[in-house]
Amino acid sequence: MIPTNVKRPRNVDWKRAAAILYGDWGTSKAYVIGLAFAVAGYASFWLIALMCVLTALVGVNYMIICRLYPDGGGVYASVRHRSEVISIVGAFLLIADYLVTAAISALSAFQYLGVPHPEKFAALSVLIIGLLNLLGPKQTGGLAFLISIPTAIVVVVLGLFSLPHMGEAIGHLQPLHGTVGQNWAGFVGIVLALSGVEAIANATGVMKLDPGSSDERPSVVRTSTPAILMVMIEVCIFTALLGLAMHALSGLQVVNGDVNAPGAEGVRDYMLRYMGQIFVGGTFGTPLGHIFAVIVSVVFALLLLSAVNTAIVDLIAIQFLMSRDRELPKIFQRLNKWGVPSAGMLLATIVPMLLVILVKDMAGLADLYAVGVVGAIATNLGATSTDRKLSIKSWERTLMFATFIVMAAIELSLLIDKPNARYFAVTILAVGLILRGLVQERRMKKEAAPLLPASMPVQLTRNEPAVADAGTGEAILCAIRGTGRTLDFALREARETGRRLYLLFVREQRFMTEQDTKRKWQEDPEASQIFDAAKKQAGDRPPLFCYAVSESAAEAIADIAATLGASRLILGAPRRNALVNILRGNLVREVSDLLPEEIDLLVYA
Repeated sequence: MIPTNVKRPRNVDWKRAAAILYGDWGTSKAYVIGLAFAVAGYASFWLIALMCVLTALVGVNYMIICRLYPDGGGVYASVRHRSEVISIVGAFLLIADYLVTAAISALSAFQYLGVPHPEKFAALSVLIIGLLNLLGPKQTGGLAFLISIPTAIVVVVLGLFSLPHMGEAIGHLQPLHGTVGQNWAGFVGIVLALSGVEAIANATGVMKLDPGSSDERPSVVRTSTPAILMVMIEVCIFTALLGLAMHALSGLQVVNGDVNAPGAEGVRDYMLRYMGQIFVGGTFGTPLGHIFAVIVSVVFALLLLSAVNTAIVDLIAIQFLMSRDRELPKIFQRLNKWGVPSAGMLLATIVPMLLVILVKDMAGLADLYAVGVVGAIATNLGATSTDRKLSIKSWERTLMFATFIVMAAIELSLLIDKPNARYFAVTILAVGLILRGLVQERRMKKEAAPLLPASMPVQLTRNEPAVADAGTGEAILCAIRGTGRTLDFALREARETGRRLYLLFVREQRFMTEQDTKRKWQEDPEASQIFDAAKKQAGDRPPLFCYAVSESAAEAIADIAATLGASRLILGAPRRNALVNILRGNLVREVSDLLPEEIDLLVYA
């Protein structure tokens, strides 16, 4: 096969990367604090503190992973060189988690705002965010950055208003009660919102390169490390601070798994809003307290929608990587003009929409959550920490392996305590492995068939007198499908510049036989007619004729241009006439993506 070198553009800076991560990690404050109180009451701070420590450990480890894997450090890419099977399992576990993440974040956002039929608004928001992702991670990362700014401001303001109440909070603080097993179960139950770190690791392939690095020897440390570090510090400090400040609220009671406050019932999922109302209202009066509570609801609803974007971005990235490795159909690596795989975006949008419409309930979606991402993170950490071929310092390897042990223990607890999440993850895994098996079977049959080569070598006809008179300038390659203005322009350009001109005709065929590999252009009536006409039109400076049969016209054109050492490639603009077969899809864009940088592409319209 003609090799492909499809790459997505590297245009995500550390601020956009941090915003994508914050869209997931930052949402933990919106519900983890209240959830922890529902589990442990006025002893919940200790569970929240442990969760912050785990978040910091995972963050430090993923700084190392992003350094080691600048072309994609998610579980799929980093584990693949150790075991293809384990990497595939990890990838589908992540896919299962991110499908639920997108659905549950969207639904939570509109329940936070208190709109009627939140599942309908949630489905519509997933669709809009998916369409926005057609513009690429740079643009959606920019939106995530804009959303993160007011959220960070609100969090800091709420933290400042909480400081005067710290003495009262410490006075209400109680030690953990119950058995070790019960406290472990409570801790596992609040370990959520870690999935964004896998999104950052998978996105290293679209991050800006460090100064002095290149595509051949990439490095994205100056993008990935500050992105993770800044978000990790904010999340750990303010989650712990607000988790402790919650204890200053008097009269909170746990009733049937929810939390009731004096004059307000069911504040578990809106604890930050209630805290803002009490703390700000106590300082500036009840009206301002209510206004600040509304602001808290709006900014965290937007942040939850940013988490939807994070999930979709990562789903697209995983599908692209798997398609590039021929684990998924090639359609998942076909890029639009903004460098986004459109098919991957479609799947990452439709499935969460169906989930949120069919399930409609936060409890039902939450019951499907966490098994996938915790398993993926544990797999990534375990495989990386035990890989002796990687350049990792001793303390880094030790820390990563210890974190792996903790994440593996959490995963086992989730598998036992969340049967619905287990069934959902296994279902996605089974479907994915079946589809992957079908793709692999088709590819193996195709490669094994002796009469089905992927493409035939280029047939180059050289006219010795023409070569002698062709001039000494650099070569021009013109891909044609007929006579017309593009051919006229190429002949004129070669005559005026004195460069050699190669005319290329590609016969694109989806299925090929052994005879196709031996075919010459003289045996192709259409190619013969075009080349004969071009020879007559050129007069005493006939061009050199190239002919190829290939499954992909774009790949054939780019490969032949590089092989011939052409300095310029001329293509005709897409039109609905004789060029339509070779230009179907968008040949110009596909060739542009594949063409080496040193070859200029000229599209003649």
